[in-house]
Amino acid sequence: MTTDGAADSVPHGEVLMFLVEAVHSGEESAIATARLAVRDTLGDAAFVDACATIASFSAVVKIADGAGIPLEDYKEEATREMRSEFAINQFQ
Repeated sequence: MTTDGAADSVPHGEVLMFLVEAVHSGEESAIATARLAVRDTLGDAAFVDACATIASFSAVVKIADGAGIPLEDYKEEATREMRSEFAINQFQ
């Protein structure tokens, strides 16, 4: 798990970041392990809140993309190589 220190500023940030990374990896075993870690550490209600937050952020990005909101300059620069490699710009 990579957190670059950001997770340290949030209570139980490491276990929450573990869930975020697992969800975005799509690996079922990682998701199951992270899901259990959050539920064991924070409880079922916090698990539901964490999942809702992950889903909300994912939806906001999709809505922005679908609405044609332009990518910020710093994001364009930081993702230029990746977008070229995956031919993402061809979808515009």
